[in-house]
Amino acid sequence: MVNRPNWATQQERGSVWTIRLIVWLALRLGRRAMRVLLLPICLYFMLVPSHWQQASRDYLPRVLGRRTRFSDGWRHCHGFASCLLDRVYLLNNQTGRFAITVHGAALITELRAKGQGSLLFGAHLGSFEVCRAAGRAMMDLPISLLMYEDNARKTGAVLNAVNPDLGMEIIALGRPGSILAVRDRLEQGHLVGVLADRGLTEERRVQLPFLGAPAWFPEGPFRMAGLLGQPVLLMFGIYRGGNRYDIVFEALPDPQDLAESMRHYVRRLEYYCHDAPYNWFNFGNCPGGSAQRRQS
Repeated sequence: MVNRPNWATQQERGSVWTIRLIVWLALRLGRRAMRVLLLPICLYFMLVPSHWQQASRDYLPRVLGRRTRFSDGWRHCHGFASCLLDRVYLLNNQTGRFAITVHGAALITELRAKGQGSLLFGAHLGSFEVCRAAGRAMMDLPISLLMYEDNARKTGAVLNAVNPDLGMEIIALGRPGSILAVRDRLEQGHLVGVLADRGLTEERRVQLPFLGAPAWFPEGPFRMAGLLGQPVLLMFGIYRGGNRYDIVFEALPDPQDLAESMRHYVRRLEYYCHDAPYNWFNFGNCPGGSAQRRQS
């Protein structure tokens, strides 16, 4: 018992050093060379049994509506690896490497004209980083990220490893004053992003139909939206292959209605999963799969 915290600390430090090595290589070799290196890495993860592999096999037949082939798993794995690699460049202010198309920008323009902030409900679909990086570079948007405390600490360490000057503001949930901090940011005209498709295991969750099977979704982000009474936008950064990304903003109607706002969010998430099936990276929440059975 005494050694466990030290072991955890050593593991985290090891992960950070690994990330720093990858960042060092990516920034010096360039994106084209690094994408070549992704090929043997993806092949390894395709051949070695893992939680990711099982989750992918649970998810893909549901979203594709057919038996899957090796090529489907490969595209899923390669899409995930590509988005992870692109984080390095996006978080180092190299958005010029990418062809980014923004849909629904008028919603952001309207909020900015009013000096009003908004909650941004994203998901483990595609890349949140492309939304944040493009928002800062293209629209001068101040975007904070709301995370559970343990994830906030780990993400802070990762971001510092990727770019020590990043200066991304993270609000940690679970601390006294967290909700007040969110309210203050919103009143200052900030956008506050949260990945609303997965929460803590002990958090209150609701089962909703998703891709033909029940899946768990946390109530917390939607309860917070109703409590704060601020506008809510859905936001997805969808990877289209190569260096192409689509960023989509949509309004969430009536955030005060908890049940309907959750159903609307899940319906739109399902729509974009069908639209870009190899972009779903929430491997802890695959409908009807092994991860779901463990949570039931």
